[in-house]
Amino acid sequence: MQICRTLIPAAALFGCAVALSGCGAQWGWYVVSPATEAGRTNLKFLISGIGHTVGVSLLAIVLSVVVGLLVALPGISANRYLRGFNRVYVEFFRAVPMLVMILWVYYGLPVVLGISLNAFWAGVIALALADSAFEAEIFRGGIQSVSRGQVEATDSIGLNYIDKMRYVILPQAIRRVLPPLGNQLVYMLKMSSLLSVIGYMELTRRANELVVSEFRPLEVYSLLVLEYLALILVASALVRRLEKAMRSDERFG
Repeated sequence: MQICRTLIPAAALFGCAVALSGCGAQWGWYVVSPATEAGRTNLKFLISGIGHTVGVSLLAIVLSVVVGLLVALPGISANRYLRGFNRVYVEFFRAVPMLVMILWVYYGLPVVLGISLNAFWAGVIALALADSAFEAEIFRGGIQSVSRGQVEATDSIGLNYIDKMRYVILPQAIRRVLPPLGNQLVYMLKMSSLLSVIGYMELTRRANELVVSEFRPLEVYSLLVLEYLALILVASALVRRLEKAMRSDERFG
C-alpha cells in the first residue's frame, strides 16, 4: 500500500505532461502515447530497461557492501599497515570519477587481465569498486559507534575476533548504517545511467536510442525522468520499511 502511494506523484506528473501535448506544436507526446501502436511499442521498449537498471544496481550494491565491509575492518585495526591499506583504497576509489572508472574497467581491465568482459559485468565491477570506498567509510563509522564498554565486555568473556564481530558489534553497526546504505542504493540506481556510454541497455541507453530514431528528445527524456522518479520512490519506500522492521526487532527482541 505504501509503495502504491509513492507511485501516485510520478503517475500524476506523467498525466499532466501528456495533457500538455495539445498546448503547443513543440510537444510530440504521440511517440510515447499508449493510444497509438507506435507509442505502445516505444513505451514497452523504454520500460523494459527497468529490469536491466535494477538488476545491475542490486548486484553492484551487494558486491560493494561485501567489499566495503572487508575494507572497513582493516581501517579499525591496531596494525598501522592494515590501516594504511584501508586509507589508500578508500582515497583512491573515492578520487576516481564514476564515469572514468566505468570506461577503464570496460576498455582497460580486459587488456590488463587478458579476459573478456561484456557491458553488464563491466558495469557491475565498475559501480561496485567506485561505491565500495563509500561503503567502507559507512561501515567503519558504524563499527566505531558501538560503545567501548560493549567491546571490552566481549574481551572479558573471551570472545574471539570473529565471534565478537558476528554476535555483538556488526548486528548493532548494521542497524545504525542502514539509512546511509539505503542512500547508497538510491545513488547506485542513478549512477547506473552512466553505463549507457558502454552500450548497456538500461533505461538511459534505451532513451538515447529512441531519441535517435524518433527525434523527440523532450518527450522521451521527460518520460525517462519520470521512470527514475518512480524507481527511486519505490526503492526509498522499501528501505524505510526495512528500517522500520529492524527497529521493531530491536525494540521487542
